[in-house]
Amino acid sequence: MSDGTTTTKVAPADVQARPPSSHLSLSRVGVTGVEQVVRIRANGSEQLFYAELDCFVDLGPEQKGAHMSRFEEVIEEAIEEVVIGEAFKAETLAAHIAEHVRERQKAERAEATVAARYPEYKPAPISGSQTQEMYRLLGSAVASARGTRRLVGVEAQGMTACPCAQEMMSDRARARLDEQGFDPDEVERILEAVPMATHNQRGIGTLYVGCPESCTGEIDAATLLQIVESSMSSEIYELMKRPDEAHVVEKAHRRPRFVEDCVREMVRLAVEEFASLGDDVFVSAHQRNLETIHHHDVVAERHGLLGDLARELAGGEPGEHLTLHGWLERS
Repeated sequence: MSDGTTTTKVAPADVQARPPSSHLSLSRVGVTGVEQVVRIRANGSEQLFYAELDCFVDLGPEQKGAHMSRFEEVIEEAIEEVVIGEAFKAETLAAHIAEHVRERQKAERAEATVAARYPEYKPAPISGSQTQEMYRLLGSAVASARGTRRLVGVEAQGMTACPCAQEMMSDRARARLDEQGFDPDEVERILEAVPMATHNQRGIGTLYVGCPESCTGEIDAATLLQIVESSMSSEIYELMKRPDEAHVVEKAHRRPRFVEDCVREMVRLAVEEFASLGDDVFVSAHQRNLETIHHHDVVAERHGLLGDLARELAGGEPGEHLTLHGWLERS
């Protein structure tokens, strides 16, 4: 039974909009490790992939906190648009999220990253057996008043053969063949015909190419994958028959490469492939090799603008070693 009184609904207080106890802006505030299923375009096909997303905005000194639920809202809306409508590329999805989060949070700057594992089918080198290989597709974007910077990257695995150990094994083989009475010409023919043993590593290569706000060119993730895999001594395959294994091992030992060689080759191929996009395009190459005769791993990397890298490859002075984070933050 009603007592005749009226209940007034009180809007919840916007605690995040209150001033903080310390008048200090924050560089990044946001959410990380958001897991979603998204549809990503790769090699002209569309598939559903499990992805992990991070999203951040800057925060002014007058605001206590960001509205965390708005990050999730924008991500959910973006994923819905991807599933229902056009299938976004990873960097396009990241740009879409960054632009909408910046608007929703009323921020000066917003950043989003997308990392998805996805399968590619490719034939083994000799038998042609179809094998499913798993790769990581990476997309990042930063939205600001200047526009949106976008970055596309891939991570792939391969095999490397150590040149130094191979050279030592060649010297030992040369000495033993000499002791057995082979003449020098015969020794060299033998060593040319039979690749020398060396220790191997499983390599993990990562390549990013970034477009500044003014760039309208497209960067194909499949092309990046090809560059990363070809930069190592040999590609690797999940499923191989014996002839495939022999081919992979021989190919690797005929193309011995240090971790440094892999990075230089990635950069060289990227500069050749994307020269038409302009000198301000960003390139970042990273290689990690998992050692087999040591307890440690080895790494190498190079970052910079495409124009600087091209000039250095042509014999010029080293350009600025601009990092990925530095490029994203550059005005």
